[in-house]
Amino acid sequence: MSADDPKTLVSTDWLAAHLNDPDLRVIDASYYLADMGRDARAEYEAAHIPGARFFDIDEISDHRSKLPHMAPPVEKFMSRMRAMGIGDGHQVVVYDGLGLFSAARVWWLFRLMGKTDIAVLDGGFPKWQAEGRETEDMPPVLRDRHITVQRQAHLVKDVTQVASASKLGDWQIVDARSPSRFRGEEPEARPGLRAGHIPGAMNVHYATLLNPDGTMKSGDALRSAFEGAGVDLEKRVITTCGSGVTAAILMLGLERLGHRDVALYDGSWAEWGQFEQLKVATG
Repeated sequence: MSADDPKTLVSTDWLAAHLNDPDLRVIDASYYLADMGRDARAEYEAAHIPGARFFDIDEISDHRSKLPHMAPPVEKFMSRMRAMGIGDGHQVVVYDGLGLFSAARVWWLFRLMGKTDIAVLDGGFPKWQAEGRETEDMPPVLRDRHITVQRQAHLVKDVTQVASASKLGDWQIVDARSPSRFRGEEPEARPGLRAGHIPGAMNVHYATLLNPDGTMKSGDALRSAFEGAGVDLEKRVITTCGSGVTAAILMLGLERLGHRDVALYDGSWAEWGQFEQLKVATG
């Protein structure tokens, strides 16, 4: 497939060429873990790609859940997007401040809501800045835009469905966390979580899908990241991680390889790791 695909991944060259298109919308979906010591909103306010809106992953989520940044209800997603001036007929490009970390989560969220005209910026803001491209510190002018949403339930799995998949083995469960966390060799950052992984899961650390500059690998290099971990690209996949963020990077990679039967476990380890009645595997 071509490197630039407005439904999955586009290059900085592509974005620069389309930046002034009237129906293009850019989203800064930067999100950092506590131990990274970075403030996503403050960084956005200091510098962002011209016209970019800030997408707060923790705020635009389901606050009825005790789990971190679960997918928001349809009504909340619609109202937040309208307020951000993002709606029907828009081509959306989403990026983050790490290259490729949290942007894929928002890409998945749009797809969950039935919106497919969204791509991740390959290499993100670091690549854009490294190339000396234009940035601004002004907030964009927002105009309300109608948005139609149709939730695609097949793109998300809950704990009951994942427990069934783990037991029956009818889905491959692929975990994006680091090998040491997957094996249960380092304690979980969130309090009260056991260490280890879902029984039967395979480990494809999200970083193995990326090049040193934060862009996503392509072709055989991308394929071997999955196949090398034992993933059968002909069979259905549930992706999981710590809290449903980097699992979306695996989903994006699988989509780039033409794999369509993939769902994301939204609760991920933040949910599975806390319930004593769910089995945990280590090693």
